[in-house]
Order: sequence, then structure tokens, then C-alpha cells
Amino acid sequence: MARKWQKFAANQRKRISFQRPNTNDAKSCSTSAFVVDKNHFVVYSIDQNRFVVPLTYLQHEVIRQLLHMSEEEFGLPSDGPITLPFDALFLNYIISLIRRGVSADF
Repeated sequence: MARKWQKFAANQRKRISFQRPNTNDAKSCSTSAFVVDKNHFVVYSIDQNRFVVPLTYLQHEVIRQLLHMSEEEFGLPSDGPITLPFDALFLNYIISLIRRGVSADF
């Protein structure tokens, strides 16, 4: 019985799997895909641009502060995306600083 269940589960995973985009770029602004690569999370700017951000960026104090400001401004989303209270230009700037290796505590 267990073998039959494993085969069923494997078939279901194949059936519902999605093609994942191969993007490691944090400024990816595609709004059509809901699936993100492993070890990434999605945030939206106030002007509705989508950012796929590596989880490793959470080690930077500035990212944690941006998320905290979002919580203060909009509350914790229970069924929707995280929206940061900044425009895409500002978020691109912050992400570019992190990519360049600016200190985690800037």
C-alpha cells in the first residue's frame, strides 16, 4: 500500500510542478509568475514592481528595517504579498548597494 501511495504522490508532484524561471537577479520585476526560486522571497514596491530577493539579503540590517517599516505602514499580510513603502527606484538602489558588498549594517 505504501508503494502505491509513493507512486501516486510522485505522479501528483510531476503533474502540478511549474517551470521555474532561472533568475538569480534580485531586481526581477515579472508579475506574471507566482513561483520563485528556492532561497528567495518576493516583495513589491509601492508602485507594484515585483522584486525576487535572495534570503541571504535578510542578514542586512537595511532589509530587516525595510520589512519592519512595511509592517508598521501596512500591517502583516495574511493572504497577500509584502509591499514595501518605497518606489522601485529606491529598492533597486538598496539592492545594488547590497550586491556591491556594502557592509551588512549600513
